[in-house]
Amino acid sequence: MKDKIGILRTVAYRKLLGSCVLFSSFSLYPSAFSPKLLVSMTIANLQEIAGRTYPARRLTQNLVGGMSPIQAENFSMGYVTLEPNGGQVPWHNQEQEEVYFIVSGVGEMCLGKEKQTVESGQAAQIPPGVFHQLTNIGDTPLIMIYVYGPAGEVEHWKQELAGTLPRAGIDVPALPDGAAPQCTDKPAD
Repeated sequence: MKDKIGILRTVAYRKLLGSCVLFSSFSLYPSAFSPKLLVSMTIANLQEIAGRTYPARRLTQNLVGGMSPIQAENFSMGYVTLEPNGGQVPWHNQEQEEVYFIVSGVGEMCLGKEKQTVESGQAAQIPPGVFHQLTNIGDTPLIMIYVYGPAGEVEHWKQELAGTLPRAGIDVPALPDGAAPQCTDKPAD
């Protein structure tokens, strides 16, 4: 009887999942039947991702999303290098929730009306819709990893490259008192 149940389950799963699906294990016992699909691994190699340089003196390399070989629906992730003494992710907001993780260096993190120093090993949570900015205040590059969700390209990337980023205190809310000025430089032609 167990053999017949196992054969019927195999036929049913193959019809349900299609003939191109491969199984790596199979059990004749109904409660233990668990087909495992064979999948291939996708690797994104940071050394092979050219990334994009922005006027605010930063290099952004997408690890998940954008031009990366890894694509996801629920989040995007990237590796960002801010140049010493002023490299920046300029004042902006977006619909996605986001986290910045500082891998190395020291920066000034502005979030809404707050301003704090962040350094290697710290993470900052950025709620959806809240204006924020990160500026490298050190003499060495600041390296950070961002993760936001859901996935997709954020508007401020396009605005910065087009030279149309809304200006803090004029088009959008002002930066906190004493914060590094927002970079609104236009890209070099």
